[in-house]
Amino acid sequence: MPTVNYDALSTSYARHRRPDPRIAAQIVAALGDARRILNVGAGTGSYEPQGRKLVALDASYQMLARRGQRDGGAAAAPAIQARAEALPFADGAFDAAMAILSLHHWQDQRRGLAEMRRVAPRRVVLLTWVGFPQGFWLLDYIPQIQAADANRFPTLDTLEAVLGPLRVETVPIPRDCRDGLLCAYWARPALYLDASARRAISVFARMPEPVEGLRRLAADLRSGRWQRRYGAQAQQSRMDFGYRLVLAGAATADG
Repeated sequence: MPTVNYDALSTSYARHRRPDPRIAAQIVAALGDARRILNVGAGTGSYEPQGRKLVALDASYQMLARRGQRDGGAAAAPAIQARAEALPFADGAFDAAMAILSLHHWQDQRRGLAEMRRVAPRRVVLLTWVGFPQGFWLLDYIPQIQAADANRFPTLDTLEAVLGPLRVETVPIPRDCRDGLLCAYWARPALYLDASARRAISVFARMPEPVEGLRRLAADLRSGRWQRRYGAQAQQSRMDFGYRLVLAGAATADG
């Protein structure tokens, strides 16, 4: 699989990867009263809580440069280009460190996680993915998605081995999710036919263009076959697609 060029994808990320307020509320709650926060793999700045002393860090300069183009105007937080595996901060420099759907892009996940705990021993907050607990209709059209993401996300056991005891919450995806992540369009299938929307989903950048699958999806939407097969599911208000919010550190023991 090709590696993801985030510099090239930064324009689509700024347009489509906007924070969803329901997901944001879970993240803010997990951060608790932390004032000094490091956002690792910050990208264009989604899910950064307001009113905190936050530092954004990303390996892609172009991602950081696009931070002012997301909803809400310019991101005021200082931004640093660096890798998760070598955080340029002292031990205990932050009250909390957060990483929102970025772990699967790190070269050395264990080292990056250890670095997060080093600089923020009291609270590490992660949004990650543990697989499709109920399946996903998109795999019927593009099954190669499963292989493209296989083994890229760390297991909860791996996270616990590095970070210690975890608190894990399900993050359901609403049918009108504003954040254009992989499962965001489960009730709006036509959006998977939008090339710009796909460019903001990293798994599509790691595999050849799924031309045949997209062609079949388009045909099924025109004929009504998709609606007959999946329409009942699409009426739900939200679904569990395996996204999990993970809280680790001393704050976990504090409750």
